[in-house]
Amino acid sequence: QVQLVESGGGSVQAGGSLRLSCAASGRAFGRYPMGWFRQAPRKEREFVAGVSWSGGGTYVLDSVKDRFTISRGNAKDTVYLQMNSLKVEDTAVYFCAAGEPGSLFWSPSGYVYWGQGTQVTVSS
Repeated sequence: QVQLVESGGGSVQAGGSLRLSCAASGRAFGRYPMGWFRQAPRKEREFVAGVSWSGGGTYVLDSVKDRFTISRGNAKDTVYLQMNSLKVEDTAVYFCAAGEPGSLFWSPSGYVYWGQGTQVTVSS
């Protein structure tokens, strides 16, 4: 069992930046991937980024890859999403997620643990 807690969301003007953080805890340890999803009102959940257990492999959604960067902390129990040049279209609830050990970081179907979500609102 893994518990995930996000932080760093908030309101920002278009063109600004935010850094989301997610801390993992619990009795489950292992080589599990971590990632970020987002869900805008009345929209489907969208896989934004993923990172391997070691931090050496990353995936970022094509539509945001020039602006967003995912990274994993040195202790491997923290994941970050740096979001630059934010657009109104980025407004959503952002969820941290983790997969089971051995799952693929680039596959959204492998993520089975979820944080509570943090709101990101970008205004024009």
